[in-house]
Amino acid sequence: MSVVEHRIEGAMQLHSPNQDERPFGEISLIVVHGISLPAGKFGGQEVCELFTNCLDVSGPELSDLEGIKVSSHLFIRRTGELIQFVPFNRRAWHAGASSFAGREHCNDYSIGIELEGTDTTAYEEAQYEVLSNVCASLMKSYSVTEITSHSAISPDRKTDPGPAFNWGILRRKLARKS
Repeated sequence: MSVVEHRIEGAMQLHSPNQDERPFGEISLIVVHGISLPAGKFGGQEVCELFTNCLDVSGPELSDLEGIKVSSHLFIRRTGELIQFVPFNRRAWHAGASSFAGREHCNDYSIGIELEGTDTTAYEEAQYEVLSNVCASLMKSYSVTEITSHSAISPDRKTDPGPAFNWGILRRKLARKS
């Protein structure tokens, strides 16, 4: 897996309008998220529709997302399918109000990776494999030195990827790739 022109080679490319210029051009952090839409349902198109501003929010399960403009650089489905919405040299809108190691505005210097899942549903082996490959590629291509969770950078607002995410698996897989 390699990064070519700020995109992961082989990832499906879908354009999200929810992006802008990075203010300093820095990329030094990866933020792991968990998402499912509707909550707890997997395999649908709702996450992709959310990130591309095409989500139908008329039903009660998604009505709280009306007017929300968010994105992520990458989305890893439970099958391991990889979708990219924002090139890495651009700022995706994934972290919101956030702080890491005393620095605020994590979107400015991070890459957001969403895993299809919930805080309490075990993530799939295919997701860990793709995530570790992506992280290894990003660490080689950019100045990425840290990987953290959405819950760590926004502890008062977010809980993802949750206790179901196994950091030990990711660390072991990354250690084999270095």
